[in-house]
Amino acid sequence: MTRATAVVVAAGEGRRFGAFKQFAALRGKSVLDWSLSAFASHPLIGAIVLVLPDEERGASYLRAYPEIVAAVKGGARRQDSVANGIRAIGGGPEDIVLVHDGARPLVGRDLISRVVEEAERRGAAIPVIPVEDTVKEIEAGAVIRTLDRSTLVRVQTPQGFALGLLRRALDAAAAGGYEGTDEASLVERIGGRIFTVAGDPRNIKITEPWDLVWAEACFDDEIRNRI
Repeated sequence: MTRATAVVVAAGEGRRFGAFKQFAALRGKSVLDWSLSAFASHPLIGAIVLVLPDEERGASYLRAYPEIVAAVKGGARRQDSVANGIRAIGGGPEDIVLVHDGARPLVGRDLISRVVEEAERRGAAIPVIPVEDTVKEIEAGAVIRTLDRSTLVRVQTPQGFALGLLRRALDAAAAGGYEGTDEASLVERIGGRIFTVAGDPRNIKITEPWDLVWAEACFDDEIRNRI
């Protein structure tokens, strides 16, 4: 199996968090460092491209992680940041690239393996979690209908794609002025089929300050072994 490249996106301003959440402290390391460590130590990951809020921060990460082949500045939107990271990758259209939120510090080794293997087999793969709550569609504050939660999932990262497919999706979105909510939505827009693998409920994204409390609670010996 060819080793994949991971694009770790850590360029957000953290407006809801109130600071750069990717640099917040978690068990003696930053949130971003936990995310990077998971990919740097994984046998199926051959290289990492890191996307940061500014270029000045890149030098220290390049020194700390030999697996990082480029550290680039993010763009105005998430997909712009991803596009900047993708431009730093060489390789052919069938090579596998994973895109991961740098603010997901508890990503596990098994999850990364599942995404890489399915993306290599099917061309595009994302980790998902079943929806457990009842979900309703509303309009003007009133319920229109209750949705069938058996057909709904919550999506996580890393999301894996054939490099050529993701490049086409990013280019098409830029040309059409389209803004997606994740990389998979951009691939869907050009007709790409997305396949799913089991996600991990512990693979949370640090968005609000209390998410760090939840991450601390999950950070036991089992989690340490997995990342």
